[in-house]
Order: sequence, then structure tokens, then C-alpha cells
Amino acid sequence: MTVKAKDGVRVPREDDPHRYITHEAAVEVEASAYYLRRLQEGDLVIAAPTADPVAPADADVAPVEVAASTDKGKGKK
Repeated sequence: MTVKAKDGVRVPREDDPHRYITHEAAVEVEASAYYLRRLQEGDLVIAAPTADPVAPADADVAPVEVAASTDKGKGKK
């Protein structure tokens, strides 16, 4: 299920309590007892589908962009 935190609330992730679900980005999580309880308490809300891809709960927040290699002619004889 896709969830976001209620505005002004940070919800610890079930798999890593030092990382948080916020109101800024929707994340995909399992429908575990932990997340269902947080939904019932009002800390989490079901996120509306968006055109942007949703980050899974275990993914890094921001993808890293890798520059193309410019090793022209190195190592050639």
C-alpha cells in the first residue's frame, strides 16, 4: 500500500526506526500490523496515486546520478 505521513508528523519505518515516512513523499509499504495501526491512529494516510514513481520503503530517498566516463585513450597503446 502507498502511504504518507500526516502533515507535521514523522513516522518511523518498521524496518529501520532511524528513517522516517514524512508528508513530503509517498512510500510503498507492506500492509503489516505496524502500518495498519499507524493508519488507524491517523499518523499515516493512504496516498493518492501520482504520476511520479513511488519509492519503496527500503529504497534510498534520492537516486544518485552517475556521470558518463571520459577515459578517452587511457590504457591504449
